[in-house]
Amino acid sequence: MTAPRTTGKLFGRLSLPERTYVADALRAETVGGVLLLVAAIAALAWANIPGLRDGYESVSHFHLGPGAIGLNLSVAHWAADGLLAIFFFVAGIELKRELVAGDLKDPRAAALPVAAALCGMAAPALVYTLTSSAGGGSLAGWAVPTATDIAFALAVLAVIGTSLPSALRAFLLTLAVVDDLFAILIIAVFFTESLDFAALGGAVAGLAVFWLLLRTGVRGWYVYVPLGLVIWALMYNSGVHATIAGVAMGLMLRCHRHEGEEHSPGERIEHLVRPLSAGLAVPLFALFSAGVSLSGEAMADVFTKPETLGVLLGLVVGKTVGVFGGTWLTARFTRASLSDDLSWPDVFAVATLAGIGFTVSLLIGELAFEGEATMTEEVKAAVLTGSLVAAVLATVLLKIRNAKYRALYEAEERDDDHSGVPDVYEEDDPAYHLRMAAIHEEKAAEHRRIAREKERARLAEVSGGAGEEGGRPA
Repeated sequence: MTAPRTTGKLFGRLSLPERTYVADALRAETVGGVLLLVAAIAALAWANIPGLRDGYESVSHFHLGPGAIGLNLSVAHWAADGLLAIFFFVAGIELKRELVAGDLKDPRAAALPVAAALCGMAAPALVYTLTSSAGGGSLAGWAVPTATDIAFALAVLAVIGTSLPSALRAFLLTLAVVDDLFAILIIAVFFTESLDFAALGGAVAGLAVFWLLLRTGVRGWYVYVPLGLVIWALMYNSGVHATIAGVAMGLMLRCHRHEGEEHSPGERIEHLVRPLSAGLAVPLFALFSAGVSLSGEAMADVFTKPETLGVLLGLVVGKTVGVFGGTWLTARFTRASLSDDLSWPDVFAVATLAGIGFTVSLLIGELAFEGEATMTEEVKAAVLTGSLVAAVLATVLLKIRNAKYRALYEAEERDDDHSGVPDVYEEDDPAYHLRMAAIHEEKAAEHRRIAREKERARLAEVSGGAGEEGGRPA
């Protein structure tokens, strides 16, 4: 027998707690995305303006850190392996929260973002493989176009001023969380060449201590920050990419609330660390990773070399087709229908945003072509170009429907009874209707008062203006 098919609405209204969480998270991501854009533009200017280019190279390749424990790294290396661990720590907390309290907790609700994310990673990898193989290029970069940068995508939305409904924004956020999970697995499985089992064992032991301290209720940043740094250093020296340490620690935090708790420990720590991640770690990584040559020859190579063309088409075509296709397949095989307020072109427009790959794509590009400086720079240029094309395409498509999105957004935000809760969440609450009845009665009383005053003024004008003969004016 076949399993019963579920029914429901795709991109339906979020619950109020989930909507509040998504709004807060996306607000922080949007600010971080704008800083990311600024950092990327600054990097491109620094690396391409004559007279400044040498300074960019000098700073990027300046080494610092204790060499005795294998941590004498360049500034660019510290940004990629060190600062991005903070980014992946936040990603780990987001993933844990989604698994225990968010959309991924319910298998039926999780089906949509998981299917969209999986298809949105498989399709770009396939596009890259076919394109690079056809041109006789390397297959090493197959994973580069598989990642979506949610901060960059939301920054584009902030710049173009599109008020996407909260359900579509939540879909983007959850899609990116699942996307990050599989990107982490790709980094861990495919970009670990050799292992130092002693260092790896030390990192695992450190994580066990981290977990035990959390479970016994030990509190204090002065305990966890030094321990986290030790775990990170051991993970780095083990041969496994150091950002995996950040993810592992993020996943260990408790993200469900106990009775009487307003926020779980994971939510509190995420609230504290996210500004550091979005406002410092990721922009600095962009500053020292996005500084690629934009000469005419370099840009021509993006469209002519099989590897770079594969990255470009993977982001622009593969991501869009994969995310849209995964969403359509979910609707097709679960009998879920699209929300009445949206149409499939809306889903396609949002899917184009997933083609904006930046942070993780740049990181994977460095790992995939490690030791090949020229190819690494060209792949980075392809990531930037593909992200720009996807952003422009998304802007055009979303602008076409912007008036509709704005109307949906305003309806979601409407709070006529001034209760602090949007009206759409109070439609079944009798107290809401009593408050609205009182408001309408107050308005009606005001209108009646105005009508009486106007009527008295009209009668006074008629009686005061009567003439002496036949009622004619004097």
